[in-house]
Amino acid sequence: MMAPHAGLERRVLASLDAAPSRVPVVLGGCGTGRTTLLHGVADRLGRTSCQYVDVERAASTPERFYHAVVSSSPFVDPGVARGEVTTPSSARDAFDRTLAFFQRARTSDGQPATFLLDEVLELRTFENFPGLRQVLRELVQAVADSPNRFMCASRYVARAHRVLRDAAARFEVVHLPPLAVADVAAMLPPGEGMSAADRDDLAVAIHALADGRAAYVRAIGDMTASMSQRGGDPISAMTALLTSDGGLTAWCGYRYEIRLHRARGYGALKAILEILAEDEPLTLTAISQRLRRTPGSTKDYLSWLEDVDLVVARQKRYSFADPVLRLWVRLHARPMPPGVDDVAREVQAYALARLPQGEPTMAIAGTAGRKPWGIIEID
Repeated sequence: MMAPHAGLERRVLASLDAAPSRVPVVLGGCGTGRTTLLHGVADRLGRTSCQYVDVERAASTPERFYHAVVSSSPFVDPGVARGEVTTPSSARDAFDRTLAFFQRARTSDGQPATFLLDEVLELRTFENFPGLRQVLRELVQAVADSPNRFMCASRYVARAHRVLRDAAARFEVVHLPPLAVADVAAMLPPGEGMSAADRDDLAVAIHALADGRAAYVRAIGDMTASMSQRGGDPISAMTALLTSDGGLTAWCGYRYEIRLHRARGYGALKAILEILAEDEPLTLTAISQRLRRTPGSTKDYLSWLEDVDLVVARQKRYSFADPVLRLWVRLHARPMPPGVDDVAREVQAYALARLPQGEPTMAIAGTAGRKPWGIIEID
């Protein structure tokens, strides 16, 4: 299937290659294809020449965000001596270091770095920390003054326009339009025995049902194809996707909640969940030390997490209430999406820790009688 908005890649790449380079800011609602576009640009540029950062996943505290970006970067910072590793002294210091890295970073051969910042407005959560009240304004100014190249994206169109209202002319807003019927047709999976006319009719129907949004087109198109042998059609497919266990129900529910929660910042809560994803159970003292916050404020954060059943306390030690959610945080609360091997490795470790002792060995080494849910073996 063709990637949505493939033609916009050329426009974005032209903006990045201009002299001086412009900063494309890609705006569009949920499911319009912003992240797919960023990953397409990253593939065109080469993963050693650019750094994709999922700000929504990685932004917790300024200190942890700085460490996550720098530790996963293919770039070098000429302003920092090789091998020099120091811990930021405060949230303000960590954010200053992040901006400095965005401005100074270079490729291994000394060329300007390219940063692809997905959901960049999520950095606003840092404004809840001491000394950080104009985070987005400072970021916009740092990007405008940097010799490096940047591409940004956000689902919050109105908020982005307010942030960029007084920004330098270097910023170029790119609105993602709804997909055209021809785009929808190109994205549909191949249909056996389907005539060209039938395929066009199917594209028209799915385009109307999906409101031209790439995520909905994919979901409805794939479900229609999987149901076709049983007489499936786009309406039946959409009905199935919107049942209580349907894929669109989960997808829409997540984005509904995330928009509500973004009315305030919850970076410290996310940081605690990241800490517990790395190691659990932990005491209040251990969490506050890793969070670099006082035990009093950490206790408040933990009580808010307990109140919504995200963490539980047993014998004064805190852990996730949902082990599967902990696995998801381990995999996805990072600047880059995990690779297939990363997912397989984490799922294998999760299964080994939870399955009865005899089952994992049989599943890994099994030949005859191997269970269908056997653990994936990694070389």
